[in-house]
Amino acid sequence: MLTPVCRGCRARAGELVLDLGVQPACDDFPPAGARGPDPTHPLRMWLCANCGLAQLVEDSTTPAEPRAVEPAALVAQAADAVARVAAAGLLPEGASAAEYGSPHGGSWLSLLAGRGLRPVDGDAAADVVVDCFGLMHEADQAEALAARAARLRPGGVLLLQYHSLASIVRHGQWNALRHGHFAYYSTPTVVDLLTAAGLTARTAWRFDLYGGTVLVAAAREGAPDDWLRALVAEENAAGVRDPVVVRGLQHTAERSAAALRDWLVRAAAEGRTVLGYGAASRAVALLCRAGVGPDLLPSIADASPAKQGRRMPGSGIPVISPADLLAEDPDEVLLFLPDLLDEVRAALPSLTARWVVGEPEPRVV
Repeated sequence: MLTPVCRGCRARAGELVLDLGVQPACDDFPPAGARGPDPTHPLRMWLCANCGLAQLVEDSTTPAEPRAVEPAALVAQAADAVARVAAAGLLPEGASAAEYGSPHGGSWLSLLAGRGLRPVDGDAAADVVVDCFGLMHEADQAEALAARAARLRPGGVLLLQYHSLASIVRHGQWNALRHGHFAYYSTPTVVDLLTAAGLTARTAWRFDLYGGTVLVAAAREGAPDDWLRALVAEENAAGVRDPVVVRGLQHTAERSAAALRDWLVRAAAEGRTVLGYGAASRAVALLCRAGVGPDLLPSIADASPAKQGRRMPGSGIPVISPADLLAEDPDEVLLFLPDLLDEVRAALPSLTARWVVGEPEPRVV
C-alpha cells in the first residue's frame, strides 16, 4: 500500500498494526428486507512512528448510522466528569461554554448549564471548550484540534475525552477499529498533539467507561501536574507507541473471532437458543470475521427504535426490539456492549436467560 500521511503530525513513517481486511460500513444498517451482499471497504489501523497516533488508514464510507439510545453508563460518566472538573476549579460560574459533540449522541451542555456556565452561539469563542468522543470522527486530526484550540478565550480550557489506546490494547478491544473513527489516542500522543496546537495538557482524569477512557484538560498556559505525568509514563511503559505491542490486537482479533464462532456452534449442537443484545457498530467486524449469520445468531435486540427492523451489515442478522427478545425467551443472551450489562439487566428483570459477554471471548456473567 502507499505510505499513509499521519492525520496528526503529517509524518510518513509508521507501521500497519491491525488489518481486518474488507468490511461492510460499520454504521450502515440496511432494512431487514434489503438483500446483500453489502459493499465492503478496507479496515486497517496504522501507527505513526513520529507522534504515536493510531489511526484509520483510509475510509471510503459515508456516515449513515441510525441514532442509538444513549447508555446510562455514558450519562453517569459525563456527570462524574463534570463534577471532577468543577472540583478542580476549571468551571467558573458565568463562564461561556462550547461543545464538539459525538455523532453518536450525548451532550455536556445541560450539565455545564447546571453549574452556571452559558453556551455560546455558533462558532463563537468560549472559556470552556468540550470535546467528548468527537475529535476521533475528524479525518484531519491536526486541523480539527487547531480549530478547537482557536476557539478558546484567553485563560480558557479545552476538555478532551477519548477512549484510551492503552485500554484498547490492554483489553484486546480490536473491534474498536471501525469506519468513521479516524484516530485512537494514547495520552502521550494527546499531550504532543496539544503542544503542536499551542496548548499545554495540564491534568487528566481516568474513567472505567469502555474499559478505560481519559479526560484531559489543556490550556495555553500552565504545566502538567504530577498525575498527568504519571499517566503518560504509565502508558509509555505499556508500549502504546510500540508497533509490536499494538500489533497484538491482530492476534486478539483472530482468537476472538474463532472463539465466538466455536461457542455459537457448540451452543447450537447442544440445543441452546442464543440471541444477541446491542446492535453496535463494533459488533459488525466481529460477526463478519467470525462468519456468524442468522443460522447461528437468529437476531440481536437493541433499544434504539431507529435500528429495529433493520439488519446488521455484512452478517445479515435482524435487529429486534427488547420486547421481541423477551417473547423469544432464549437460553442465553450474547451481549456485544459490556458497559450495558447492569442497565439491560435492570430493564429486563423478567428475562431468565443467562447473560454472556461476547468479547474478547464469550464468557458467562
